[in-house]
Amino acid sequence: MKLPFRRRPRPNLRMLLGSALIGSAATVGLQTLFGRQSRIRHPITTDYAVGDAGFTRIVSQLLSAPLVGGNKVTALQNGEEIFPAMLASIRSARRTVTFESFLWARGAVVDQFASALAERARAGVKVHFLQDAFGCLAPFGRAMNEMRRAGVQVELFRVAHPLRLNNRSHNKLLVIDGQEGYIGGVCLSDDWQGNGQTPGFWRETHYRVHGPAVAQLQSGFMAHWIEQRGEVLQGDAYFPELERCGEDCCQVFTTSAGDRFDSARLMLLLSIAAARQSIRIANIFFIPDNLLRDALVDALRRGVHVEVIVPGPDLDAQTPRSVGKARWRPLLEAGACFYEYQPARYHCKYLTVDDCWSSVGSANLDDRALVRNEEANLNVFSRRFAAAQVRVFEEDKSRSREITLDDWRHRPTHEKIRGAAGALARSQI
Repeated sequence: MKLPFRRRPRPNLRMLLGSALIGSAATVGLQTLFGRQSRIRHPITTDYAVGDAGFTRIVSQLLSAPLVGGNKVTALQNGEEIFPAMLASIRSARRTVTFESFLWARGAVVDQFASALAERARAGVKVHFLQDAFGCLAPFGRAMNEMRRAGVQVELFRVAHPLRLNNRSHNKLLVIDGQEGYIGGVCLSDDWQGNGQTPGFWRETHYRVHGPAVAQLQSGFMAHWIEQRGEVLQGDAYFPELERCGEDCCQVFTTSAGDRFDSARLMLLLSIAAARQSIRIANIFFIPDNLLRDALVDALRRGVHVEVIVPGPDLDAQTPRSVGKARWRPLLEAGACFYEYQPARYHCKYLTVDDCWSSVGSANLDDRALVRNEEANLNVFSRRFAAAQVRVFEEDKSRSREITLDDWRHRPTHEKIRGAAGALARSQI
C-alpha cells in the first residue's frame, strides 16, 4: 500500500537563528567557566637569588625570549610625558611604524595619534596599526577612517573570531623604524591625559626602549600581525641591525591563552622565589591566585620585605578592587605592606625585586592577564633602572594611604560582600 506523501515542514529561520545564537552563547559561557586554567600547580623554590647568574640564565631559557644586553630603557610618567614622546617618535618615522593597542576611545588623544599615523602613511612610511577588537570603541569612527584613507594598514584583532574575544590582546607596543620601541600600560584615551594626580584620570607609567631588545618588541607585534592578517613583515625596515646603546639587560616576553609555559605566572613565581631582600609591586588589579599568594607569604617568612601599591577609591572597576582586597589577609598577617593610591586612578603595572630586577608592561596581576589575555612585558636586569623604579614607587607611596590589618578587618560591609560575590568570577576579572 502506498503511503500518502507528506510534505517536509519548512525550517523556521527564526528558530534556526535563535538556536545558533544560543549555541554560540553556550560555547562562550563554557569557555569562560572551564577555559584554560593555570598550568603551574606546584610551588617553586630556588637556591639562587635574583641577583645571581643562575637566575638570569633560567629566565633566559624558560621565557619566550633571551635576556640581551646593550639596551637603554627610559620610564615616562603619565600622559603629559608619554603621549608627546610617542607622537614625536611616530612623526620621526622614516620607513616603518608598527603599533598595537588595546583601548581606542574617541577624543583628542585618539585624534592626535590618528593624524600622526595618517601623515606618516601619506609621506610613504609603511604604517601598520593593530587594534584589539574588544577594546575598540569606535571601529568606524572619524579617526579610524582618516587612517584608512591615508593608507595606514588597520586591523582589528580577532574581530572575525567572536569565540576568541575573551582572549583579548592587552598589548601596548609601538616600534619606530625597527629601532625605537615603547611598551607599558597606556591606552589611547583622553582619560590618560595629565600628571597622574587629577581625580578621574589615570596615573600611568610607560617605557621607551633603545637597543637590541627592540627586535623582541617587534617580534611581539609580528606574532599578532601574522595571526590577524597572514602577512609577514620583514627586512631591514622592520628588523635592522641594532647597536648597543646602554647597559640595561632586557627581555620582552609574551604570554597568551595558548602559552605552554604559563610565562607570566612563571616569571612572577621565579622572581618571588628568588627574592632575598625586597619585592615592590604596583598594579591596578592585584588579585593573586593561591600559588602566587602563597609564594609571597613564603617570601615574607624568609625575611623579604613586600610592599604593594594598588588603586584607592577612585577607580572605574570597583568589583576587581574588592575581590583583590578580599585576598590580602594572609599577606597582611605575614607582614606585607599595602598602600592605596589617593590622588587619581591608578593604572601602573611594575615589579621590582632586590633593587636589580624589574618587570614592566601590560600584564595585571590577575587571572585574566596571567591566563586568558595576550600580554607583553619587558624584564630589565639593571640596578640603574631598578633604582629609578624604586624612586617612582616611593613617590607613588607618598601619595598613598597605608591599609593596615585592622583597616582591612573594618572595611565597609558592602565591600566585603562585593569581594565575596565577585570572587565567583575571579578568572574573568
